[in-house]
Amino acid sequence: RLLAQELAKEGFRISISSNLLPEYREYERASTTAINAYLLPVIDQYLSRLQQKLSSAELKIMQSNEGYITAQRARLEPVKTILSGPTGGVVGAWHLARLAGFRNVISFDMGGTSTDVSLINGGIRRSTENRVGDFPIRLPMVDVHSVGAGGGSVVYVDKGGLLRVGPESVGANPGPACYGLGDVPAVTDANVCLGRLDPDFFLGGKMKIYPERSQKALEKVAKKIGRSIIETAQGVVEIANASMEKAIRVISVERGYDPRNFALISFGGAGGLHAVEMAEHLRIPKVIIPRFAGVLSALGLLLADSIKDYSRSFLRLAQETSPEDLESMFSEIIKVALAEMEEDGFSADRVLLERQLDLRYLGQSHEITVPYRSGSFHQYSYLNEFHRQHKRLFSYYHQHRPVEIVNLRLRAIARAKKIKLQPQAPCPEIPKRAFIKKQLLFYRNQNFQAEVYNRSELLAGNKILGPALIVDNESTAFLPPGYQARIDQYLNLIVEKMETK
Repeated sequence: RLLAQELAKEGFRISISSNLLPEYREYERASTTAINAYLLPVIDQYLSRLQQKLSSAELKIMQSNEGYITAQRARLEPVKTILSGPTGGVVGAWHLARLAGFRNVISFDMGGTSTDVSLINGGIRRSTENRVGDFPIRLPMVDVHSVGAGGGSVVYVDKGGLLRVGPESVGANPGPACYGLGDVPAVTDANVCLGRLDPDFFLGGKMKIYPERSQKALEKVAKKIGRSIIETAQGVVEIANASMEKAIRVISVERGYDPRNFALISFGGAGGLHAVEMAEHLRIPKVIIPRFAGVLSALGLLLADSIKDYSRSFLRLAQETSPEDLESMFSEIIKVALAEMEEDGFSADRVLLERQLDLRYLGQSHEITVPYRSGSFHQYSYLNEFHRQHKRLFSYYHQHRPVEIVNLRLRAIARAKKIKLQPQAPCPEIPKRAFIKKQLLFYRNQNFQAEVYNRSELLAGNKILGPALIVDNESTAFLPPGYQARIDQYLNLIVEKMETK
């Protein structure tokens, strides 16, 4: 620490692992600190310039742990912001899901380059075992799983003659072939060829797209595999869906959750085009597509609280640790947390403190994080919770095996003022101005005349039957045949399969 102080006096930007991650496991600790040091000059300079230009406004920076921090703290610990965009989407999705009456949802954020999914089971899930590329980052982050599948994912034929999608992306420039700037086919071009995008209402009609360029780009691929353009486009969508379905299985089935017990909340610019088909394959009963789905991550930033996470390594057997030992250790961490929150403008009476323990059976190399509550009644309840979670995750537990306390964790939360979304009164009749036109659409080797609706004109209580396209300024929702969508009081689309007689 003394060396760091002296180097800082000379103008060096310093990252200290004892401040950033005071836990054992030296490789993960070193990796996390090195990434922070790598990001320091870039983020520091960028936020410094931004603060100067926003001198009259308070600048808050989203973190990967679902909360925000001050810009000054983000300049010192930029690694904590590394997945802040996807995290904002999860925060926004969870807020809207609760308003719509759902407690168990899977968030599905499909953009141009990647898709991010997260499982929410009565609350946002976090993990400390995270990786960015090949590098571990051992900080609390919202549990988001990403795959390289998005609207801009490149469509190509590999050396073996197989149709492939991604993970490479055409990006925003030149973008998919339909943008008119390039000729490389992407997933968006497949949706254009299938009639799932309205070329006259892309970005609310502000951007012209060229369906003929999508067809020309996909035709080259179709000839290589001996298929028609429509068959190729359907194959592209199925391959992209399979990749994203696998990501959802990773965060649900592989972790002991049945996706049939969840709703799928879809957002991002491309999410609404694929969500219903994926839900059908995974047997998810309902799909929620929020209003302004293309910018839901931004809404999440406005809903975030100020949150800071703290941890300390402990490494003692639970059976040999008294409640007084834990209280003493936690009191030291709490003192630091309250001081930092006060620096950020939050008095102690505004700060909610959540305590947790990382536990494992003696001899194991992985931990499970469980809540810790003080008081004699709860003093060993954390052990029962550990056994319960271990059984759910691994199908067994050892009631009498020694349990080791590895880390103590503290989360300090200061609630921020939230924007309030106002519920709308129901109106069953669809306004005439909401209907735009009918459009030819291809779905599972059949042609349909799909109705196209302007989402901004739809009202709470409206119901739409598939096949249909529901378009707005940021995204399009595709409603396949056999499905219906109703608009709830917060203007979310709630999509479910129609009952067959």
